[in-house]
Amino acid sequence: MADRIEQQAGEGQRDEELLLSFQVITDTHVRGDEQHTHNVNLERALQDIAENGAGSVGIMHAGDVTDHGFPEEYEAWNQIWHRFGEALPPLYVTMGNHDVAMGNWEARLGQFLRGTGAEGIYHDHWIDGYHFIFLGTEEGLELFSSLSEKQLAWLDDKLGENAAADRPVFVFLHQPLLNTVAGSYEAQRWYGVVQDAELRAVLARHPQAILFTGHTHWEMDAPHTSYGAEGDGPAMFNAASVAYLWTDEDEHKDGSQGFYVEVYRNHVLVRGRDFTCGEWVESAQFRVEYPRG
Repeated sequence: MADRIEQQAGEGQRDEELLLSFQVITDTHVRGDEQHTHNVNLERALQDIAENGAGSVGIMHAGDVTDHGFPEEYEAWNQIWHRFGEALPPLYVTMGNHDVAMGNWEARLGQFLRGTGAEGIYHDHWIDGYHFIFLGTEEGLELFSSLSEKQLAWLDDKLGENAAADRPVFVFLHQPLLNTVAGSYEAQRWYGVVQDAELRAVLARHPQAILFTGHTHWEMDAPHTSYGAEGDGPAMFNAASVAYLWTDEDEHKDGSQGFYVEVYRNHVLVRGRDFTCGEWVESAQFRVEYPRG
């Protein structure tokens, strides 16, 4: 980790103490075929993290672990993950529509929980003094997520814990809010929270929140990878996809991207990573200042 921080001297981080680091990946879309491009891209991403993520407290997955939610796809996921043994940090995950939609809800949910080891539909974790919150759909909708009043009230309470500390709180949900990050604009069609207004209202009360989402696959070179990062309210980030990317021309693009996140005393650095070529995405380097609001 020390070597990686030294390489960032030009970004003003050299003399600052790194307090916490983790990675965000999403939309791995694992298939049952070991040689499928999605599986190969996942292995490449995990190899990148194993080699460059020393000291990381976790890999945070924002959903669509599998392509269809089939048992053999979870088996393939676990085979790839365990191939790295202890070289990887712990996994924390939420579900995407590809994992649980378009089938018997209870069966699909059960398969997701067993296949990933997730603790429930929604769950939270305190890691080294920082709060990580994972939201999840409570219906098997084709594209959208649906969050109950109970889950939204739980989120409000969780975001209020230790709020006086003015520390960032990291929130993960598969689908983004409408007209926020890349791919979520109405014409692009890849937003997707039934309770958009209600979730937006909860987040607005907690400006220390940083929301990471997937679903859109939009490449990080496109505009709007971040939303609100330079303001004083909650920040939001599109974490692209490990399996394949999408462009502003509404076209598929081969590629694999995710985030390395670094927490310092007065700011959070969110750094886009291209797993295919093992390089930083220069246009996707963001600094979120704290305290917020």
